[in-house]
Amino acid sequence: MSKHEDTPGTPDEDVIELATKIFDLARQGETETLAAYLDAGVPANLTNDRGDTLVMLAAYHGHAGAVTALLSRGAEADRANDRGQTPLAGAVFKGEEAVIRALLAGGADPHAGTPSAVDTARMFNKADLLELFGAE
Repeated sequence: MSKHEDTPGTPDEDVIELATKIFDLARQGETETLAAYLDAGVPANLTNDRGDTLVMLAAYHGHAGAVTALLSRGAEADRANDRGQTPLAGAVFKGEEAVIRALLAGGADPHAGTPSAVDTARMFNKADLLELFGAE
């Protein structure tokens, strides 16, 4: 074995590996495992290199349970990514009704972000969502 194989990764490499695992848990909707990491001290608003939070990733991939678990542990419902998109606008774009309802229950603002969830619903002629958001 080479010396490199015996040496654990640097702290930065280990942190990046752990963060990547946690982002994957959000994408996959692994609610219990994700919640356990947050309960152990992982920041609820952890963001990746594009500014996507765990809530954004869970919402975009259709995992209402993970969204609810994250919000109940202090994650911000309206935290926009580097492009100004919010989890609610992403859920509207993807047509994830259960996620939309979970985000609204968690305090998400349909008018936050660029484009907002309201703007996105208008773009895709989602009259039912516009009604839900109180924006005709």
